[in-house]
Amino acid sequence: MRRLFCFHPGFPYRAAPTAGFLVISRMPRPPLSLKARAVGYLSRREHSRAELARKLAPHAESAEEVEALLDVLERDNWLSNERFVDSLVHRRASRYGAARVLQEAKTHQLGNDQLRDLQDRLRDSELDRAREVWRKRFGVPPDSPEARAKQIRFMMARGFSRSVVGKIIRGAEDEGMDDLGE
Repeated sequence: MRRLFCFHPGFPYRAAPTAGFLVISRMPRPPLSLKARAVGYLSRREHSRAELARKLAPHAESAEEVEALLDVLERDNWLSNERFVDSLVHRRASRYGAARVLQEAKTHQLGNDQLRDLQDRLRDSELDRAREVWRKRFGVPPDSPEARAKQIRFMMARGFSRSVVGKIIRGAEDEGMDDLGE
């Protein structure tokens, strides 16, 4: 029997000879503590309190244990719904409208004040964001009613309001007419 690599203390694999072959299986790791899991999740990206509680619940013995840990994480400033909102805006706002981002934020059980602040932030920049999304996807004014309907459907599915979508499409059509007139 031939060993493919040498073993040393602390090596996370064990080997067992089977019919002339060396079968290697990963040794089981000790289970992670609840806090280690939470820190692991938070090291990858920001989470809302509700989302982190949902992810930790299957690994906890009781809901009180999860709530106590979340309180400690918030006290130590490792968990913050404000940072989560900022992260959500950064990840989603450049591609989606206010309605879609707000709908996602509501699934994370944020407070009413945070949702109002988020809505204000998104509404202020929605026209510019919609214009950029439209420019990346289409870039040219619609040349037929079918193309116009397609562009409107796309923008509405992205969560932009009907009034903003109308301004974008009308603005593109007006610019297209100006180009033809020169």
